[in-house]
Amino acid sequence: MLEKIDVSKFEKKMIIRNIEEKDFDAIIDMQRICFPNMEPWKREHLESHLKIFPEGQFCVEYDGEIIGTCSSLIINFDEYDDQHTWDEITDHGYITNHDPEGYNLYGIEVMVHPEYRRMKIGRRLYEARKDLARELNLKSIIIGGRIPNYYKYAKEFTPRQYVEEVIMHNIYDPVLTFQVMNGFTLKRINHNYLQDDKASMRYATLMEWNNIDYRPTVPKRQFKTSFPVRITTIQYEMKKISSFEDFAIQCEYYTDVAASYHSDFAVFPEIFTLQLLSFLPEKSPSRAIRRLTEFTEDYIELFTNLAVKYNVNIIGGSHFVEEEGKIYNIAYLFRRDGTIEKQYKLHITPNERKFWGISAGDEVRVFDTDCGKIAIQICYDIEFPELARIAVDKGANIIFTPFCTEDRQGYLRVRYCSQARAIENQVYTVLSGTVGNLPDVENMDIQYAQSGIFSPSDFTFARDGIVGECNPNIETVVIGDVDLEILRRHRRAGSVNQLKDRRHDIYQIIYKQR
Repeated sequence: MLEKIDVSKFEKKMIIRNIEEKDFDAIIDMQRICFPNMEPWKREHLESHLKIFPEGQFCVEYDGEIIGTCSSLIINFDEYDDQHTWDEITDHGYITNHDPEGYNLYGIEVMVHPEYRRMKIGRRLYEARKDLARELNLKSIIIGGRIPNYYKYAKEFTPRQYVEEVIMHNIYDPVLTFQVMNGFTLKRINHNYLQDDKASMRYATLMEWNNIDYRPTVPKRQFKTSFPVRITTIQYEMKKISSFEDFAIQCEYYTDVAASYHSDFAVFPEIFTLQLLSFLPEKSPSRAIRRLTEFTEDYIELFTNLAVKYNVNIIGGSHFVEEEGKIYNIAYLFRRDGTIEKQYKLHITPNERKFWGISAGDEVRVFDTDCGKIAIQICYDIEFPELARIAVDKGANIIFTPFCTEDRQGYLRVRYCSQARAIENQVYTVLSGTVGNLPDVENMDIQYAQSGIFSPSDFTFARDGIVGECNPNIETVVIGDVDLEILRRHRRAGSVNQLKDRRHDIYQIIYKQR
């Protein structure tokens, strides 16, 4: 009998936080690795940063190790010469010129450990800076960026020509290309910016990101103008494969697609891991499911790594898991910081009981994410309105529904109920289903799906309450943005207010917490 799987052993926590004094030695060591030909920070520099502007110093901690950092200060940029140097803008690295009443956040360094590059570490640090600029109601972020590949082209291009070629994507520069991809625009080119930056020939690009939420009449922002969340829902094709590696390749492809569109969530369908049975010889459905549970640890490890690598929260569809002799249908949330949560399916269909002997879970869970609170309700569960109401009362703004249906009637039950839950609970709902066929897998031969993203029905939302939907029965994705700030306002002042107008005096839902 298998023990209940402890998912904590797969977690690799990635935390973005402010730098602390205990991090100094690791930061200095990492800087020597990242910039071997440049003078590293001194301890007194870092001490000064924390004393003067601690909230502007960020690091990324992964599994207990510091793998990335960035430093910044606030200035009034208009007070500085256009052709300023790094020493001038940072007071030789001590940032004693930091001005709490300034209008611009100035970034003075970003570094990522070479062993952890291509994991979106730099982007996470840039997003932390942007969040800080919004929080402090600053006009913009300005950075003096190195162009470390310029020395390779110095005989062929002037600095201006080189920068233009990089911006046109004709040349790749690890710093400038990254800054452009993160929304920064070129202001000018400075010469003699950093004296020991020989690779850049001492040139630097002055780049700026403008804070569109900036309000000049108010010193600090009191409310969000928007809270966009981008979702990629995957209509996944069930087709014959020959190994777990084939499955992993297909899953990574779609995760990469979601990440390339800067999605906050990638959503996979219910029990799509049954595709693994296409290369196993077992024909009996009940025995085949026991075989499938043997892949649970491989599945968890795969999606944990994908979420961290591609910097996207993944709703990992659902998977059959054996715990203490019982089989459960479990949906996992793989956060992009490496942590893991799970939601058991609560209502088991007659088909699941008959062919696979699936047991039911007993808890409605709501999960915290970096995009607010979310819930997962697997397929049949969305057809029970009490569950969505409980989840919304617990704070959920988005309900994700991985599903797997054989025919159009089954699909429409899931879809109509999902849209009803969006309207009656003033919440966003998301469907992700399977298509294709697995002729060699018993009880999993045909599929029908039309995945989509749905909103409440009111003037502030998409027409027909459909943010986006796939064409039916083809392998594809749909990508859509939902806005949690619009949702918040709608709940307060929509044309109708289903949540506020409930008659608690004559009815109520009682959740029997276990």
